[in-house]
Amino acid sequence: MKAITNTKYVKNLFFLAILLFSATAVVAQEEEEEETKPSFTFTGSVDAYYRANLNGDNSAPDGAPNAAPGSSFANLPGFSLGMANFVAGYEGEKVGFVADLVFGPRGTDAIFASPIYSATGNIVNQLYAYWNVSDAVTLTFGNFNTFLGYEVISPVANFNYSTSYLFSYGPFSHTGLKADIALSDDFSLMLAVMNPTDMTELNVTGKYTYGAQIGYSGQYLNLLIDNGAYEVDYTGGFDLSDSFFLGLNAAYFDGDGAGSFAGAAIYPQLTTSENFAIGLRAEYFAETDSFGAIGTSTTDGDASVFAVTLTGSATIGNLMIKPELRLDTASDDSGYFLDSDLMAQKSLSSFVLAAVYSF
Repeated sequence: MKAITNTKYVKNLFFLAILLFSATAVVAQEEEEEETKPSFTFTGSVDAYYRANLNGDNSAPDGAPNAAPGSSFANLPGFSLGMANFVAGYEGEKVGFVADLVFGPRGTDAIFASPIYSATGNIVNQLYAYWNVSDAVTLTFGNFNTFLGYEVISPVANFNYSTSYLFSYGPFSHTGLKADIALSDDFSLMLAVMNPTDMTELNVTGKYTYGAQIGYSGQYLNLLIDNGAYEVDYTGGFDLSDSFFLGLNAAYFDGDGAGSFAGAAIYPQLTTSENFAIGLRAEYFAETDSFGAIGTSTTDGDASVFAVTLTGSATIGNLMIKPELRLDTASDDSGYFLDSDLMAQKSLSSFVLAAVYSF
């Protein structure tokens, strides 16, 4: 009787082991399927703001403000709209796409060179497909935002709500083919061939732009060559402590006879609590040969501006409230900044209160 009982016991153990192994295999297979199962995402943001010059005119005849900093976005007076940004993405094991649409003044400024051909070209911020050729190589084909610069078009990813001169007068977007290559855990390389800068819908010149980027541990050196003109850009930053971050950006642009600019900006940012942070942007921007970014210049075509922007960022769930003080000081007072009587002055101070909701 004992031998029979032991035999049954062994059989039961063997049967239980088979069940456990089968269950483990099924769970592992399901987890693997979940990891490789294609996924669809839908994200975006909505932003609006109030802006007032503290020592300048606050009207905007014909929709153009009389007095505003010479940089993109957040330049309209009074209660103003930013943009609604809707981003749809599909990610498979090897391939995927991103469709990024924008509606509103900020989006219009971002894609200023469209539409050229399509009636809806003025709402397409990004539109590209990609292929993960291997773990180290990804090819992207279509319209994508620029790889140059510290700041981006979406207000969600910027600490300051208004944008810098370096961002405003660098490229915004490109259409073409790029290859992102992971050389090691720390080093990366990007190579691209594209339409002329910001010519996102089609190529109307028959000429092409070439880009390259070398990255090392969050520091990036960028190069853009566009029909004789070129821009060299460094973008990076360092976590100096758990609560203090320092961002850096520097660039030089040579317009091949159409003027040039150079500038540098620092972005110290301090997180004071889970829901509040404060950050400063200090930027020096200079142009030569009447490049046109600053608006006025000497008889030699040279001009410069120093801009300091102090921004607070309070987080309430998915909503960010950003109060901001900004002071822009030009190298001369020949008419770039205007006071309340529309008389030329050297500096312009302004206040912005922005609300940015992301999902």
